Amino acid sequence: MEGAVLCAANHAPLTPISFLERSALVYPDRPAVVSAAGDAPPRTWRETRDRCLRLAAALAGLGVQRRDVVAVFAQNIPAMCELHFAVPMSGAVLCALNSRLDAAMASVLLRHSEAKVIFVDAALLGVAREALRLVSAAGARAPVAVLITELLDDDDSSPPPQSTIEHEYEALVRRGGSPGFAVRWPADENEPIALNYTSGTTSRPKGVIYTHRGAYLNSLAVVLLNGMAAAPVCLWTVPMFHCNGWCMAWAVAAQGGTNVCLRRVTGGAIFDAVARHGVTHMGGAPTVLSMIVNAAPEDQRPMPAGKKVSVITGGAPPPPTVLFRMEELGFLVIHSYGLTETYGPATVCVWKPEWDALPAEERAAIKARQGLHHLGLEVDVKDPATLRSVPADGVTMGEVMLRGNTVMSGYYKDAPATAEALAGGWFRSGDLAVRNPGDGYVKIRDRSKDIIISGGENISTIEVEAALFAHPAVAEAAVVGRPDEHWGETPCAFVVVRRKVEAEEVMEFCRGRLPRYMAPRTVVVVEELPKTATGKVQKFALREKARAMGSLSSTASRPPARSTSKL
Repeated sequence: MEGAVLCAANHAPLTPISFLERSALVYPDRPAVVSAAGDAPPRTWRETRDRCLRLAAALAGLGVQRRDVVAVFAQNIPAMCELHFAVPMSGAVLCALNSRLDAAMASVLLRHSEAKVIFVDAALLGVAREALRLVSAAGARAPVAVLITELLDDDDSSPPPQSTIEHEYEALVRRGGSPGFAVRWPADENEPIALNYTSGTTSRPKGVIYTHRGAYLNSLAVVLLNGMAAAPVCLWTVPMFHCNGWCMAWAVAAQGGTNVCLRRVTGGAIFDAVARHGVTHMGGAPTVLSMIVNAAPEDQRPMPAGKKVSVITGGAPPPPTVLFRMEELGFLVIHSYGLTETYGPATVCVWKPEWDALPAEERAAIKARQGLHHLGLEVDVKDPATLRSVPADGVTMGEVMLRGNTVMSGYYKDAPATAEALAGGWFRSGDLAVRNPGDGYVKIRDRSKDIIISGGENISTIEVEAALFAHPAVAEAAVVGRPDEHWGETPCAFVVVRRKVEAEEVMEFCRGRLPRYMAPRTVVVVEELPKTATGKVQKFALREKARAMGSLSSTASRPPARSTSKL
């Protein structure tokens, strides 16, 4: 309209950095970062801001420029919280690597991202050293390494020698000088803030680009969908490398909350942290929920009267029995759905008061739905060919598609994959779903790309099959997910063999070539794989076979499964 202007007085680029600035001002003495076990000194929001400024200054001193990539290879330790702010404050792009990667995959991602610096958790130093060696052996420039020697959870092991590590984290903080570094604010809110890798293969890693704007908006959406009031206390049971902790690494700062860092997640550790710190919020895959409900009686603690812990969960829908038990123990489960490409949570199964009176089984069935989108974007279930919305009849399947302000900018160095994923103005998830009659809630039925989700980790069946094919006795192989009460799913391999071979030998072979969580835990030797007339493996038939086996974790001792049969 006439007279309207856009200027510094009424416009500033959106960025999560502003959350830290505000919390340091409003809640300067409130604890920002603590150790779950109380074995590390707490840090206030004032201290955290000062340390982040020093780290940003130190990164600048190491030659880090705007849009350079800075990698972090660490578990859920206090430094991981700080680096979510320090790296973007230096103008760089944060790349939080999966702490469960093996050296081969880590080296691939370091080369692809062209990381200038990598912060390494002392607990992961062995893998990191080998990854850096592989980077150099491939003729690429290895990033400058910084060792984080902070120990948590009563870890009494001595920090490993750092003969190949140039810098140490705390020394770098001290070397950053006074906390007067001028923050390198983004000139444009669409500048990149993070680079997060999905479960791609070694030949084609997929780096998802997040912007300052998207991270800001999804952080606020997470605050709302989690019901985070002022000063929440968040227990870190979601890996911070997963979509930046589902954007909660920034969301907690937005509300002046407390980050409770936990390196080793167990049922007992969760109950202890809830009692010790008054935890109000946490999250995790169904694996975490299983840890809670299956915790030994002596590890469980009663909740304070009238208080509940909100738990956001994603991946496979939690089993009804787990939901019932979680409610009994004082945990409020919020079912969400999202992908790396949507900054983590994109939908939420919003609970309605009228459902409270329903029988427990019906309540659990409702909570198993993925629900509807949050305020940062919109979701639909569409025919992938016509882009027409499917009817909300609970039967007609389509592809889950999303669009809005919290969808990725694209895949790093992969324009064709970006164009394919965003074709037609929607992000195509690859997940197949129906819409529930009446409320339109989304319910996912299958994954069109055969990705297995185990303990919250995405596993590419193609990569597992490639490892199987490398075994000299394996002629054909196909991998699907087998239901698992603890992990949600685990890889189940169906193989046709050239000679007699034991299932354990095949599994051990794969464990030597893949991160352990990706290796098959069930191997079934068959005479032939079911195929279409054109020779394509009919994975739906294999999924039915795997489902019929039941949960691997329900067996008494949970050994890797071995079987021989004919389909």
